[in-house]
Parts: sequence; structure tokens; C-alpha cells
Amino acid sequence: MPNYTWDHVHLRTPDAEATAQWFERMFGAEVIRSTQQGTPRIDIKLGGAFIFLAPVKAGDGVNPPPVTPYQGLDHFGLKVSNLDQVAADLKAKGVEFTMEPNVPRPGIKVCFLRGPQGISIELLDRDPKYT
Repeated sequence: MPNYTWDHVHLRTPDAEATAQWFERMFGAEVIRSTQQGTPRIDIKLGGAFIFLAPVKAGDGVNPPPVTPYQGLDHFGLKVSNLDQVAADLKAKGVEFTMEPNVPRPGIKVCFLRGPQGISIELLDRDPKYT
């Protein structure tokens, strides 16, 4: 069987700059600016993975974001340490939480927040003794 590894997640956004700044401000993501085929491009590197930002303009025929929960890709998760402190810091920055930090089962604490364009993002704090 071939070896599959993650390359990127692709987000469509009406404001790539604002989306990139949000991820930089909230999570310390690296914003990567480049030019491809004469057009400016903005991407993000977060947790070792790339998030490609595709600009969307009115009339492009791109549907609005769905409201969670919905079928298909539901959210992506970011592993953190000291979730309570991370959540407090993000709340101070104005992040909207859709689920407060909680312990759904022993060894893991999770919360969910809403990112740009309604993206659902999970933060997880895993106790290594349970993994």
C-alpha cells in the first residue's frame, strides 16, 4: 500500500488576508505570502501543515459556508497542552466558542470554536497516559 501523508487543507475565503491574520493572531500560524502566475497568494502554516487560502469573489459561483453540524468534513483538530489556559487566552482575543472546554472521557479535554467563514476548529488536550 502507498504511504499517505498530509499535505494541506484548502479554505475558500472572501478575505484571504483577514483569514490569515486571524490564524496568525489566534494560533501563532505562519503566514506565507507569494506570487503565483503573477497573482498574489496567501497561505498559512500551522502545526506543521499547510492551509491554502483560495480567494472567493462575489459571482464566482461558490456557495456560502454551511452551518455546523453538517455532512462531510466537519472540523479539524489542533492538539494543545493546558487547554484551559489556551481557551482563556483565545477568549480574551475574542474567539467565539461553540463548545466550552470539557472532558468527554478520561484522558482528553476538548473544546470547539468558530473560525473565519464558520470553520469549526477543535482544540484537544490529551493525557499521554491514555494514548
